[in-house]
Amino acid sequence: MRRSHLILALFIFAILAAVVLFFGYIPARASMLYGPPARSLSISDRIEYSTRLLSHGDLLVAPLNPNGGEQPFRIEQGESIFSVATRLEQSSLIVSAQAFYDYVVYTGLDLTIQAGDYTLSPSMSIIDLARELQDSTPEDVTFVILPGWRLEEIAASLPTSGLEISPEAFISSAGSPPQVLDISSSTMEGFFYPDSYRVPRSATVDQLLDLIARNFVLHITDEMRAGFAAQELDLYQAVTLASIVERESIQNDEQALIASVFLNRLKVGMTLGSDPTVQYALGYDSSAQTWWKNPLSLDDLKFDSPYNTYIYAGLPPAPISNPSLGALQAVAFPETSPYYYFQATCDGSGYHTFAVTFEEHLANGCQ
Repeated sequence: MRRSHLILALFIFAILAAVVLFFGYIPARASMLYGPPARSLSISDRIEYSTRLLSHGDLLVAPLNPNGGEQPFRIEQGESIFSVATRLEQSSLIVSAQAFYDYVVYTGLDLTIQAGDYTLSPSMSIIDLARELQDSTPEDVTFVILPGWRLEEIAASLPTSGLEISPEAFISSAGSPPQVLDISSSTMEGFFYPDSYRVPRSATVDQLLDLIARNFVLHITDEMRAGFAAQELDLYQAVTLASIVERESIQNDEQALIASVFLNRLKVGMTLGSDPTVQYALGYDSSAQTWWKNPLSLDDLKFDSPYNTYIYAGLPPAPISNPSLGALQAVAFPETSPYYYFQATCDGSGYHTFAVTFEEHLANGCQ
């Protein structure tokens, strides 16, 4: 009898030892493979999710499709982790919603997954994808340059762009234009092609300037270059004139006619008499908090600067803004006109009246 009791006791001890060893091994094994469990899990939950993870095996580390392309994926505010896991599987991004769910609960990543827009791929493993969902901040940002902005206005938009480039660094680096522009100038003013740019958040100032410069070169066609030459302008002169046309025009369909007025004036040696060139020379108006003071006083028009086209004939030494494609095309392909003068109409429409003589120009003034 004693012997049978001893055997039974040893058997029970062996069973208990096996159970303890088994349930000690599983969490340890899971921790070694997938990291420590979340502190918020109870002991029983740790054992349960450790067991689940080990049962999933390669599902956690093998991507659904190693050659899969990227696709957008949005997590809504307040969406449950189970819903996220289900939609990931339905979107063919992961092989198993259950494996994803078990992994994020085990690691505690379910508590830190952020709502937002993501770019995901089935070439990512469940583990990689779960980590990706911890930050919805996009890798790229959209950087916008508006037509007619000057260098300082572009630089001022950087702090809210998401790029890690300071306005000071941008302005300083713009003093050495990228070689792709092939211009001899101490400023890139005029060659910041207005557009919406997708830029890596980590881009350097030189990378940003190179991207913008290449976009400019891409949009200047051989036909446009021939058009500039037909107006007896080289590229730099054409961009300079286009920068004036950009600031003078409000309605885009007038740009080619405005360009014709300035070209007519250049051909006969008249001063261009353009207000925006004076505005550029004056610089920032702190009282109005603008780079483009308006209206200009009579004293402003006498401001001595090579950019003041009321005083000095010909083009200013450099562009005064960054012209749109429309303004550049207007200089390349201007309308043919007899006009030497224009001024804003009195109806506030943004259009202009044009005149051949100064007397006609005065007669067009608002009463």
